[in-house]
Amino acid sequence: MSLQSALERLATYRANNTRASQDIFRNGLLVLQKSGFKKLGDDAWTSLEQLVLASIDVGRLDIADQCLQLIANNFPNSPRVDCLIGIRMEATEPPETALKYYADILEADSANVAIWKRRISVLRRTGKVEKALNELVQFVDTFYTDVEGWLELADIYASCNQYDHSFQALSHVLLLTPQNPFYVLQAAETAYTSEDFSLAIKMFLTVVDMTDADDSEQLLQESTPLGITVRAWFGVKLCARRIAQNANLKSSSNTSAPKNLELLDELAAERLRVAYSSSGQKGEIAKGRQEVFAWVATPLA
Repeated sequence: MSLQSALERLATYRANNTRASQDIFRNGLLVLQKSGFKKLGDDAWTSLEQLVLASIDVGRLDIADQCLQLIANNFPNSPRVDCLIGIRMEATEPPETALKYYADILEADSANVAIWKRRISVLRRTGKVEKALNELVQFVDTFYTDVEGWLELADIYASCNQYDHSFQALSHVLLLTPQNPFYVLQAAETAYTSEDFSLAIKMFLTVVDMTDADDSEQLLQESTPLGITVRAWFGVKLCARRIAQNANLKSSSNTSAPKNLELLDELAAERLRVAYSSSGQKGEIAKGRQEVFAWVATPLA
């Protein structure tokens, strides 16, 4: 592979925020050996940082140390360098050593977001979930607009089967990024798991509204649900059945059940039939269509 091709490949991975460690290491090592990073100007340091992380992932700590030294020499006392040193430390040192390193940095600079996140990550990875949870609660209280922090908090709560708390964390995510249907879908599925089916079906329908391809110029019957829209219609179908099976089940969020439940169930069944009847390039989803058809055809109650 030519030097130019390697540089372009590394740039593509950075632009797409892709973690393809083996390929990044292979291309980055080629660039390093040919002194190609000098051609990148200021972008060279971002590329070296990319190679440091890939080298740690593939176990080539010698290359990681070489790149890290180059970065540290050019940017002494940089918070990003401190974070890279911590990640390198996590690869070979005991967790307690890395935690102490992060704690010392936070004592001097409590606003170092990257270091704080690394510390929480180490705590969770080593099984200290309660400590990680407490630190994460403090973190999102300090940096409220950090979406990743709220998502991590929701994930920790879910891993502890505390789905109501997980949903509360996701509600902050929705306030910060209301336009992201994937987060709405995650919240809907969390509500379903916590057995708040009235809230869940409302949120699944919101996902459909955000992602379905139909508009005023295209009839609903002519559009084919794809991607997370299909998953949302499955959610609507599941919620409709659970509500119909137990009409007296209370919603913890006091969300009213939909009035036309049977019509929603029929609509969900129709949309799923369309999705699994698709052909051509869209036909990958059609695998297992007979099982889906049999499932959606069963009575509501």
